Amino acid sequence: MATQQDIKRRIASVNNTKKITKAMELVAGSRLRRAQARIEALRPYADRMQQLVVDVAGNVGHVSDQPLLARRDVRSVAVIALTGDRGLAGAFNANIVRRSLEIARAERGEGREVVWLAVGRRGASTLRFRRQTVATDYTGITDRPTYADAQAIARRVAELYEKGEVDRVVMVYNHFLSALSQRVDEVELLPVPGEALTGEAVKLEGSFIFEPDEREILHDLIPTYLEITIYRALLESTASEHGARMTAMRNASDNAGTLIDDLTLKMNRARQAEITQEILEVVAGADALT
Repeated sequence: MATQQDIKRRIASVNNTKKITKAMELVAGSRLRRAQARIEALRPYADRMQQLVVDVAGNVGHVSDQPLLARRDVRSVAVIALTGDRGLAGAFNANIVRRSLEIARAERGEGREVVWLAVGRRGASTLRFRRQTVATDYTGITDRPTYADAQAIARRVAELYEKGEVDRVVMVYNHFLSALSQRVDEVELLPVPGEALTGEAVKLEGSFIFEPDEREILHDLIPTYLEITIYRALLESTASEHGARMTAMRNASDNAGTLIDDLTLKMNRARQAEITQEILEVVAGADALT
């Protein structure tokens, strides 16, 4: 049976852990507010950009000189797994890796090759641990992603698609709903879809007047669409990560408090048992003297 000193040391240890988890919860909450403001500001623009590209491409029709619009038989698929650089965020990273591996198994079941692009240290390390070959990884950007980060990923994705190394590009990320809830989303980046990626976009009305030529417009519009879509996913993932971490640390703090209460009760019982034992020893000694 544990002594009072053992239980006291355990209580002190759990209390120190609780202080750490509480501090991490506050930090994550502060970062979440900033990340949430960024993604809420971007969403309307991203939705309009998605629908604009879809509508313009649909009105122009088949454009042979736009390689990112080309559709071909799928023999190789690029999967972008968008995770975080750090853990302690509940199932945030595990859900992305699990869904990405499910997609990879399904594609390989169809006889297709899978090319991995990992965003975040957790995703890259887990995929390598699962003996997956990661072609490109991007680390150190998930806490506060910039548009330049999205541009770098978009350039790499476009390069793979234009060279014919992949025939389809799928991105898996956490969509931010609230601090308590995130949803794993799967988006087909390339080829450019023939309809809106989300149901939130509004159909553009009216006819189009192209100035300059429509091919020149699409030449600039499609890379921007790709960058904006990836940038949105990065911001969604960042907000989701901070929300998941804040919730996980809050639960850890609550569990630590419950454990401290249980240990305190055990310590009080141990103290009572020791006092009772001492009383019995005194009574037994007094009886022996009489």
